[in-house]
Amino acid sequence: MRRPEPVSSMSPAVARLRRTRRLMTLLFASATAACLVVLASVAVRIDAESRRSGLDHEVGSRAVGLSRAVWFDAGVLHLEPLREDELAQGAQVLAVLQAAPGASPSVRNVVPARSALPDRDRLDRVWRSVLEEQDTVLLSAPSADGGRLRWAAAPVWDGDRIGAAVLVGTELARSERDHEVLVRWLALGCTALVCCAAAVGHLLSGRAMRPALLGLAQQEQFLAEAAHELRTPLATLRLVVERGGSSGEALRLVDRLSRLVTGLLARARMEAGARRAELVPLRLDQLVETTVEELPDHESVTVSSEPVVVLGDPDLLAQAVRNLVENAQRHGGPAGSPVEVAVAPGLVTVRDHAVGVPSADRERVFARGVTGGSGAASGTGAGLAIVRWVADLHHGTAYLADAPGGGLIAELRLPTHPARPSSSSSSHEGPGTVGA
Repeated sequence: MRRPEPVSSMSPAVARLRRTRRLMTLLFASATAACLVVLASVAVRIDAESRRSGLDHEVGSRAVGLSRAVWFDAGVLHLEPLREDELAQGAQVLAVLQAAPGASPSVRNVVPARSALPDRDRLDRVWRSVLEEQDTVLLSAPSADGGRLRWAAAPVWDGDRIGAAVLVGTELARSERDHEVLVRWLALGCTALVCCAAAVGHLLSGRAMRPALLGLAQQEQFLAEAAHELRTPLATLRLVVERGGSSGEALRLVDRLSRLVTGLLARARMEAGARRAELVPLRLDQLVETTVEELPDHESVTVSSEPVVVLGDPDLLAQAVRNLVENAQRHGGPAGSPVEVAVAPGLVTVRDHAVGVPSADRERVFARGVTGGSGAASGTGAGLAIVRWVADLHHGTAYLADAPGGGLIAELRLPTHPARPSSSSSSHEGPGTVGA
């Protein structure tokens, strides 16, 4: 046998399925990304509003509390409580605006410095807003030194008029930094989730398409094996017709073609799950002898056998034996090189006298799509794959081994059946079944 060579190709159907899988993965990831973007946008908006509301509540409560800590007495504003009040000590920016009726407010008790307050125009607008609203006013305004703050101004009543306002400010930067951190974490989290969703979608789509890919692989393998099985008898039939051979030989080849087609169809139906193998007790020695006699070049094949009963499918076992012998004839040396077939209890061996197959490749030649050589005569790589499939179906094994004195032995091992062979059966009557 020659060194095996892999045959690799991708059919258009498989390529389309893979493109569909990539498209499904992309759609799954895109849908997940769109949902996450919507959820993240809602979360960002809710967080921004929540932080603004919490900040307004904090600065407003502090301004109202401090406005109740100071008071007017005979037109004099007493600010002494601000020195000891915890609300005043915890304020980032604190000031008191005081004004006589119709006058601009003056600024008192500034903490920490005058530059932390808004400019004069904004202070005047704050004062007017307090007078108009007659309640606590909230607004955002920069300080004179450029800081961004949130302000609350609470009125201090002098009798029936507003004589002063407590102005409290807190920086927006800290709240905005926390909000930006949340936004960054949401972006990273959404990106990670989209990647995970793409991976999960790719995995799920692959699992969903696995039966389709398996069906395509089985279909392509069936076609390859059909070509492999039909090529030899067709070529022989053509030679017989061209040389004006006997009609009996032509009919025998046609019968063999019919059995091949029937066997291939049976295998396709079994792999598709439409049929189960029907295993019956049969004479393995008779089956092997009949199969070898049907080969066009059976003169170079010698068979030695002893009565053996196994539980199997006659057509499939005949196909496996035929593939082993034809493989030995094709790759076992020059045309007409001897091939030896032996049948023992639970074992069929086929020996050729060629160089053989390297030990590292002896298991690989049983894989689908691996040929035994190159060129038109080398086959499609389906023959030994069929042998391994038939062996597995019968709970047996098939492998290659070195032959004593050189050459290669292909072995097909099958479980034996307890039924006793009938001594009256002739090996030339065909592979008959045996009662259990």
